[in-house]
Amino acid sequence: MRITAVTCVKNEGPFLLEWIAFNRLIGVTDHLFYSNDCTDGTDALLDALAERGLVTHLPNPAEGRNYQMEALKHAASMPLARDADWVWIADVDEFLNIHVGDHTIPALIAACGDPQAISITFQFFANDGIEDFVDTPVIGQFTRSHNPDIWCDQTAQEVKTLIRRDFPLQYYGAHRPFFKRRLTAGERPAWTDGSGRPVQHKFLVAANPNRIRKFPARGARNFATLNHYALRSLDSYLVKNDRGDVNRENRAFDDSYWRERNDPAWQDLSIRRYLPDLQTALADLKADPEIAALHDRAVALHRAKRDELLARPAYRRMRAQLRAAPALPPQEEALLKRLGVA
Repeated sequence: MRITAVTCVKNEGPFLLEWIAFNRLIGVTDHLFYSNDCTDGTDALLDALAERGLVTHLPNPAEGRNYQMEALKHAASMPLARDADWVWIADVDEFLNIHVGDHTIPALIAACGDPQAISITFQFFANDGIEDFVDTPVIGQFTRSHNPDIWCDQTAQEVKTLIRRDFPLQYYGAHRPFFKRRLTAGERPAWTDGSGRPVQHKFLVAANPNRIRKFPARGARNFATLNHYALRSLDSYLVKNDRGDVNRENRAFDDSYWRERNDPAWQDLSIRRYLPDLQTALADLKADPEIAALHDRAVALHRAKRDELLARPAYRRMRAQLRAAPALPPQEEALLKRLGVA
């Protein structure tokens, strides 16, 4: 079975090898990377991996700022995606945690009954007070999340989607594909959630603008969860903010993104089942001296960027604000205030 992972990256150098090695463990056979404006060695590491046939690396074709959608449009025309049995579109901070069979994508597909699409629900993993960037697997460091059924004040949560080759594709979206218009009900694709249940009709046909990329999470992760490490360490979050061209000098920093994803109410260690094999796979990749050196350079540049940012008063204020921010998401805090509890 050929499974192609498609992703867009900018300054993800320290995290590339873990994501590639993990995906290969769960059955991904090909990786299609699009990069843009990298300053931390991401592109050099991807080029070296591409020379060894481990990934395909292309410059992002976007001419404006719509990097992801332009890349996905391009990917749909690439044989690497077009000819794959399945396509998996995800980001480098997202890990598909499979709970059935041998914990691989083929096992998930079989458990879901081999539909034409499988949408797996996010679970946001908190920073949980980890400040320092450490060059060890992310999936082993961060173990706490929100209650899986409720994120902030939402019972409907976002998904990412595995797409079978015969899906009647109109175009790829970042979270889900969209099928061709004017299909009859009988022609619409078979599409399940991460428990093998048919997705809700309004999600299937994209009828509700507020539910195009999400549906209720309760009971949707029996076979798989999408572990999302959007924050990682405080060091890495500061670098992530800089990557987004953030100018903090003359305006207040909004910590809502951090707080919404830093709820440590729930502990989930299930993805650690992959750690022994992941460590072996990483060691195999780093046995190549050039790959190891390029990875180490990306790690050094990541730390250097952190130090550069912390020389600026605005980023020191940001770090202090994030350290002091309550772990309770702002929506829950507001609800408690309305109830007179807080």
